[in-house]
Amino acid sequence: MRKVPQGLSEDEDVRAMLRGSRFCKIRSPTWQKERLYRLQEDGLSVWFQRRIPRAPSQHIFFVQHIEAIREGHQSEGLRHFGGAFEPARCLTIAFKGRRKNLDLVAPTAEEAQRWVRGLAKLRARLDAMSQRERLDHWIHSYLHRADSNQDSKMSFKEIKNLLRMVNLDMNDMYAYGLFKECDRSKNERLEGPEIEEFLRRLLKRPELEEIFHRYSGEDRVLSASELLEFLEDQGEHKATLAHAQQLIHTYELNETAKQHELMTLDGFMMYLLSPEGAALDLAHTRVFQDMDQPLAHYFISSSHNTYLTDSQIGGPSSTEAYVRAFAQGCRCVELDCWEGPGGEPVIYHGHTLTSKILFRDVIQAVREHAFTVSPYPVILSLENHCGLEQQAAMARHLHTILGDMLVTQTLDSQNPEELPSPERLKGRVLVKGKKLPDTRSENGCILSEREEEDEEEDEEEELGAVEQRRRAKQISPELSALAVYCCATRLRTLRPPPVPPQPCQVSSLSERKAKKLIREAGNSFVRHNARHLTRVYPLGLRMNSANYSPQEMWNSGCQLVALNFQTPGYEMDLNAGRFLVNGQCGYILKPVRLRSPNTTFDPECPGPPRTTLTIQVLTAQQLPKLNTEKPNSIVDPLVRIEIHGVPADCARKKTNYVLNNGFNPRWGQTLEFQLRVPELALVRFVVEDYDATSPNDFVGQFTLPLSSLKQGYRHIHLLSKDGASLSPATLFVHICIRSRATLGSAGASLCPTPALRSGGRDGGPAPPSSR
Repeated sequence: MRKVPQGLSEDEDVRAMLRGSRFCKIRSPTWQKERLYRLQEDGLSVWFQRRIPRAPSQHIFFVQHIEAIREGHQSEGLRHFGGAFEPARCLTIAFKGRRKNLDLVAPTAEEAQRWVRGLAKLRARLDAMSQRERLDHWIHSYLHRADSNQDSKMSFKEIKNLLRMVNLDMNDMYAYGLFKECDRSKNERLEGPEIEEFLRRLLKRPELEEIFHRYSGEDRVLSASELLEFLEDQGEHKATLAHAQQLIHTYELNETAKQHELMTLDGFMMYLLSPEGAALDLAHTRVFQDMDQPLAHYFISSSHNTYLTDSQIGGPSSTEAYVRAFAQGCRCVELDCWEGPGGEPVIYHGHTLTSKILFRDVIQAVREHAFTVSPYPVILSLENHCGLEQQAAMARHLHTILGDMLVTQTLDSQNPEELPSPERLKGRVLVKGKKLPDTRSENGCILSEREEEDEEEDEEEELGAVEQRRRAKQISPELSALAVYCCATRLRTLRPPPVPPQPCQVSSLSERKAKKLIREAGNSFVRHNARHLTRVYPLGLRMNSANYSPQEMWNSGCQLVALNFQTPGYEMDLNAGRFLVNGQCGYILKPVRLRSPNTTFDPECPGPPRTTLTIQVLTAQQLPKLNTEKPNSIVDPLVRIEIHGVPADCARKKTNYVLNNGFNPRWGQTLEFQLRVPELALVRFVVEDYDATSPNDFVGQFTLPLSSLKQGYRHIHLLSKDGASLSPATLFVHICIRSRATLGSAGASLCPTPALRSGGRDGGPAPPSSR
């Protein structure tokens, strides 16, 4: 039975990881414990020892959930607590989502290097795997676990255990009949080719076979011209015969078929499961938008209270939170700056129990990590509560640590007030802060005009921070000079003033104030945002660092819609979906109607429907098991599709649920949506586990812009709450998008209605469920 991914089973580093290593796990100066870590035989997960044994799922982490592996003292934990250990023995495993870093010290430098190299090889192999290979490896890893006596033979009892592991409650008679058909040796055990035959039958995709046979004809293979016909029906208008031939050479597994430019059913499945066959337009995964427009013409991925890893009342602050935000493509981070001891400003959530970190450490993290994922500019949003002396220290740290990265003067002497483009600002850091007015106070200090009636500051006043408030009104010349293109200014009115405000003026609004402007001055607010940057942040009353929906703010053209990145939920799913495209660079060009200074657009009055979106939810594959500790707990999945856009477009519709089948449920149900502003719409696919007596449990989701959604038969590759891949879990759907211009016979020809059999409430999956 297959275990470690092919090509790595004989690798010395991987073999050492399979044997296991004893690391010293570092959490604090006093918490430093020896723990055993061992790569499991599936090659996809690592088992680790705990002082108090817990459920098996609490003793592993998955290779696909690793964000980065850092050598030496390259994490906050090891910099602070690992000084006694030589850097060559130290490594940090950083995870996607909210999981804390794993700071480890190996017994020797060579053992540390073995794990650094081995994990890098496993991650590279995993990234290179096709969806079909991932599925194959996934099912074999479960097969290995279900083989209770490890004799490489499977009894019917072990087969039933396997089915429950992969989230399928199959009728006993049907399962035993399938088992007997594959038991060629008639000894009540499956082995070798018999096991492979059972898995082939289990993994059959009848709905794909039906589509394939519709185009392939009697010979049961697709010629290049037949594949081209399929692509054209898919809405691939630019497809050519040469492109069809290239797909055959890329995805066909049978060499003889490939030589004759033919595609078999296996090759067809490989193509549909590949990124080219996915719902997300592959061309949009690279930077494809015009990056030479002013900054105000883009949505910019933005974080609120970036330093927090938990709630804003008592959660820890960490430089690692900035590293994680940058890894997610964030381009605007917040720094709440307060007076610290020894003349060193600190960052934390003022007047709370959150821990404090040094301002200079955060700026060092910016220097090291700001441009690892995206080359486009980063904005440091300063919430300044320091006196003049420590403000000068802040300016000094920004200069000395960031050096040439820091924008200290305008780039265009001809138009010094005009906002430059992301392209011109590649690799540069902008400071958003308060700017000195022209008049000075008697003692030479400049009294700043307070930023928008910032509720964050108002709450601090209520807490009696009179001295801090007085200091915050004073702005040091050194710090003021760094607010070049992002000068924090109070938004007094949306009525055009006698002298137009400069584009470099940035307003900060609470979500409540932004909603009020949207409601009362929709078009004026949109026009304002066509020329100026606007930052929106969550209400301070959200003590648990909950988020608001960013869509309402994007509808009005607000660029810097700041969210708590540390708090998963549908709001962060929308943010990830909005910035999923354009190379995940953190900048998305706003629609034309949000960029024109004379636009008449009002998100509250968007006009009549212009587009019809029709989605047939066909099947799902290999959905994750929610309760891995209970073998008999199997999901009853349903699919909900949500539209997030202007208020008139927002909608959600769902399928029926399928009973006891998370392995290959079948729906065949059609959901239709009418859209008025399709260019602003996000489509969110959600899978839930139905529960009649309590709220449904989340299984997985995927969110993307409607403008990046491809038509035809497509797979949706599902993500977890934290945004990690749930591979090989997928939805299979048929998508049709008709604009008003194409409605009628011409439009209908682009979206043939799928002629697949539909399931009822209990779905009708290929292997029937128990009742």
